[in-house]
Amino acid sequence: MVSEGKGRLFRRKDGKFLIYLPKDLAEDSMFPFKGSDSIFVKVSFKIGDDKLIIERWQEQEKQPNS
Repeated sequence: MVSEGKGRLFRRKDGKFLIYLPKDLAEDSMFPFKGSDSIFVKVSFKIGDDKLIIERWQEQEKQPNS
């Protein structure tokens, strides 16, 4: 089981940032994101911390108009 690996955050020539995840990590049976080639994720951090948090994106349920 692979639960950690050395990834990389880098900037492309067009100015966008990408996060590279090692193949062994992303293909591990316990990796939390499964399915399609591309999924939406929520990326966040806390001010003053050195951790980046990546979570599955949860679509907000539409509220009925009042």
